[in-house]
Amino acid sequence: MRRSLAGVALAVTSMVALSFLIPLAALVLSLVKEQGVNAAEQRAAALAPVLTLTTDPNALRESAASLDASDYLVVHLPGSGPLGTSKAPAALLERAQEGRESISQEIPDGWICLQPVVLPGDQVAVIENFVPEAELTRGVKESWAVMLFLAVGLVGGSVLVADRLGAKVVRSSKGLAQASHALGRGDLDTRVDPMGPKELRDAGLAFNAMAHRMTELLAVERELVADLSHRLRTPLTALHLASERMAGTPESARVEAAVGELETELQAIIAAARTPLAVGPMGQGLLGTEPAAARTAAGAGAAAGPRCEAADVVSRRTSFWTVLAEQQNRSCTLDLTQEPTTVSLSDDDIAAVVDALIGNIFRHTAPGTPFGVQVVRTAQAVELVVEDGGPGIPDPDRALSRGSSTGSTGLGLDIAQRAASATGGSMRVARGPLGGARITVTFALAPSAPSGRRLRRPRTSSRRRPVWPRSG
Repeated sequence: MRRSLAGVALAVTSMVALSFLIPLAALVLSLVKEQGVNAAEQRAAALAPVLTLTTDPNALRESAASLDASDYLVVHLPGSGPLGTSKAPAALLERAQEGRESISQEIPDGWICLQPVVLPGDQVAVIENFVPEAELTRGVKESWAVMLFLAVGLVGGSVLVADRLGAKVVRSSKGLAQASHALGRGDLDTRVDPMGPKELRDAGLAFNAMAHRMTELLAVERELVADLSHRLRTPLTALHLASERMAGTPESARVEAAVGELETELQAIIAAARTPLAVGPMGQGLLGTEPAAARTAAGAGAAAGPRCEAADVVSRRTSFWTVLAEQQNRSCTLDLTQEPTTVSLSDDDIAAVVDALIGNIFRHTAPGTPFGVQVVRTAQAVELVVEDGGPGIPDPDRALSRGSSTGSTGLGLDIAQRAASATGGSMRVARGPLGGARITVTFALAPSAPSGRRLRRPRTSSRRRPVWPRSG
């Protein structure tokens, strides 16, 4: 923008300067030439009265020298040669003598002025005054140089002023763009300093108001999440009491374990929602803060960002869902790769993806529908595959749009898609071998830790574990 404004100022000012400079230069040349010719005519006219008084050559030479020291003032007396060096063409001289005509005209070397004077006896003398070319252009080049210098100064000054104005506009625009990018990355504290033209200042003030309003709305939303989560503690307490009354039965331990894990997850949500507002993209913790467990698992060498072993988290969360699967007579197959599956996400992020995908199976398929979970390691990525034997997803593109599916918010697939995008991966929805939906979430492998240490998982003899529904 600065270059454009400077270019416009240069073009406009140059055209204006040239439109004045060219006619002015021609006018200066014309004025100097006219002054030289007028001076020559005046000198010739001043010598004419002397001829009426005397025709003595010596007196005429002295008078001519007093009027023109350059010896260009010459007198042509009848019947004798010129008193000085004549520059007049013979034809013009004859024309002035015979026609008694005053002549002022340009000749090849300059300008000639011929003034006839009638002497006693009806004789005609001619006074010649020659003006050389150098005399006709004296001072013109200096005048042109001054005008050119002024024009260059005017053009340069206008370009400098336009550049300063453009720099102010560009600085304000860049500040607004950088603040917008920072806000898009999750930096809710970013603000701009309104500056520049009135329109940009208004845009900066509007941006600050928008950012402030966004912070307020997100804070209210997080407080609402914390309040709603806190209200779930009452039914959890009732479940605890019910599990205690079931003490001694085969189901009591399992119910107590499930309730305890649910309460742990609920407490984590409340704690995250109560933390200072710092919303960032997925990959920095579910709610913008990385849990302590993820930082511990990542180790000191990976302090630059969250890291976890995807297969371990998938195994742990699938084991949680198998309890409900057995109660609904669902067969579940778990197939995990034995290769490292380190991704740049926290444990909570991967767990949220697994819970969202398996939770969709339980919500949208009938009891007894089988499903499978698989973690595959490729050269550059880790693939999480969740498939089921249900009716499938008739419109995968619409299902990926949050809130557009009938009877569903679309939040589960949205969480998975955002997690994949945070690592540079992707998500695909297709129909799998079980006959239902097959969802493949691809996570890019995390770069090596700065310390050279890699996260390790315990290796087991078999990574494929079928879970069958219990009889009775």
